[in-house]
Amino acid sequence: MRNTLRQSLRGSRADFWRLWYVGLVLAIVRWLEMVVVGVVVYEQTGSAFAVAAITMLRLLPMGLFGALLGALVERVDRRVALATIVAVMAGVSATLCLVASLGQLQVWHLAVLSFVNGCGWATDNPVRRVLMGEAVGRERMGWAMSLDVGASNVSRAVGPVAGGFLLAGVGIEGAFLLSVLLYVSALAATVTTRTRIASAGGAHAVLARLREGFALVMHDRRLAGALLVTVIFNLFGWPFTSMIPVIGRDVLALGPEGVGALASFEGLGALAAAVPMALWLRPTWYVAGYVGGVAVYLLAVIAFALAPGFPVAAAALLLTGVSGASFAALQATIVYLAAPPDMRSRILGVLSVCIGTGPIGFIWLGWLADRVGANAATALTGTLGLLALVMARPLWRTI
Repeated sequence: MRNTLRQSLRGSRADFWRLWYVGLVLAIVRWLEMVVVGVVVYEQTGSAFAVAAITMLRLLPMGLFGALLGALVERVDRRVALATIVAVMAGVSATLCLVASLGQLQVWHLAVLSFVNGCGWATDNPVRRVLMGEAVGRERMGWAMSLDVGASNVSRAVGPVAGGFLLAGVGIEGAFLLSVLLYVSALAATVTTRTRIASAGGAHAVLARLREGFALVMHDRRLAGALLVTVIFNLFGWPFTSMIPVIGRDVLALGPEGVGALASFEGLGALAAAVPMALWLRPTWYVAGYVGGVAVYLLAVIAFALAPGFPVAAAALLLTGVSGASFAALQATIVYLAAPPDMRSRILGVLSVCIGTGPIGFIWLGWLADRVGANAATALTGTLGLLALVMARPLWRTI
């Protein structure tokens, strides 16, 4: 019996690392394509609004389908769901690689890519991260999320640089080809994962599960406070990433390689924060790291918008990386731990909806940037985010 338990623990650890690798791949592709697509769309349209709108499409599915997916996946094997998602995303990137190689790529193709991959992103919390929690157990969820965010941070350093050099060297079809190869490796890791969470059965209809999830959030001030902070971050903080290609090209006079290098500084900052967080993060620091991370992030966004040159802009992005890593690691952790075990997929689906409010911020920032300039629009949006965070204190202090 002892040997069986030991083998089970080893299998769970192996499954965790497989799921961690899948997250790493999906994040690398997300950032690689975000930079490449942003540069190409801006070159073709000359519109900051168009860049923001295309980037926004990656978040839109979270707001539209996040909670529904969270309730729906409770009725299926999550490992099968994850494999299906990865396969679909690989198929879309392969199709656009072919279209680009034929010289037929248009902006609407990139819009479709962003939306489909956004649908995959919307399932990350209720599918992959729930599987990770099952593999490591409740007590190690904070550690697991720190490492998972660390993988995302690596992607933010590697993806933009790879995208910039591929775009400059072989064109956008080279970037899509790399995406396909990475997706195939992630699919192999997924199908060899043994951790399963079977269907919860048909006792409740999907819509009934959905209502239960929202009702819990409305009555639990800890969950409501945590989710409100997520909304503030995604409305006023995260959208600034769509302006990195615009500010890099127009204000800092950078080429594709320079834009990719600039964008990678956020990932480097986040990567630098990942190891200390995994080693020393304690539950007593969760709230300070979560809310404080958002506050520092917004201040760094303002600094980036007002940066007079590359060094200051890069330093500001390093700071957004460090503070954003703190927020991101604790976002899913706090919600996961606060939710009842039988409702975690649903509540993490609601979290995806809150992340999905980002399109409003992207549209706002893109619209404003076309009128007052990317710098001024980004600085103003960051300032509004700080004001919103201060006004929300009565709720988030109850986390």
